[in-house]
Amino acid sequence: MFVSDILRTKGGSIHSGTPDMTVGRAANEMTGRKIGSLLILDGGRIAGILSERDIVRGLATFGAECLDGPVTQLMTRGVTTIGPGATIAQAMEIMTQGRFRHLPVMDGDTLAGMISIGDVVKYRLAEATREVEEMQKYVQGQYD
Repeated sequence: MFVSDILRTKGGSIHSGTPDMTVGRAANEMTGRKIGSLLILDGGRIAGILSERDIVRGLATFGAECLDGPVTQLMTRGVTTIGPGATIAQAMEIMTQGRFRHLPVMDGDTLAGMISIGDVVKYRLAEATREVEEMQKYVQGQYD
């Protein structure tokens, strides 16, 4: 199973902000959309990613004043991406090794979407459920 399978199921919508966006506005956007990160785009290119974790670290380090500053102060630069042809296992490995929960999907030079660890887990659970159902059918002699 591939990253493209997740995108086909969830769609390719991407929630993003710009480098001049304040951290407070980004936090409000994330809260309103019930998402854990915003991809920061500059002229259509990935400049960074701002996660809930980045905001919490900023608050702990700089205090509430960081909410009035630009996302560039807190965002993670050098964002790791994955291609749509990568396997779900590869995505899980990248997320686990990098200790992050959101992974932009690049199809060549085009931003195709973003997957989260929740998307990956949901997809794997559905896949495991299908496998169990198929095995039950086989054991019961209902398998074609």
